[in-house]
Amino acid sequence: MRFTFANERTMLAWNRTALALVVAGLAIVQLLPPFAGLPGGRRLLALPLILLGALLPGGAYLEWRRNQRALRRGRTLPSSPLPGVLVAIITAVAVTACILALWQG
Repeated sequence: MRFTFANERTMLAWNRTALALVVAGLAIVQLLPPFAGLPGGRRLLALPLILLGALLPGGAYLEWRRNQRALRRGRTLPSSPLPGVLVAIITAVAVTACILALWQG
């Protein structure tokens, strides 16, 4: 039973992360000053975060379901692609933000 609760907490943590990504993307669009010479710069940073935040709960649910099945059958838990995807997209957004900040000069 305790592993079932841990699996559920993990899914809820992914959902909190997704919500934070959506809020961060909206904050970038609404609060960050426009980039000179690149009118779509804010959207370039915000849209990948919002899209990831929109897709992450679905992935978290599928992972939760897969883990529950493995727990019930006494098998090892399958590996998850979610951490790698999250790291790759956040890193890409951070590098893009650095490039845009340096471009502003």
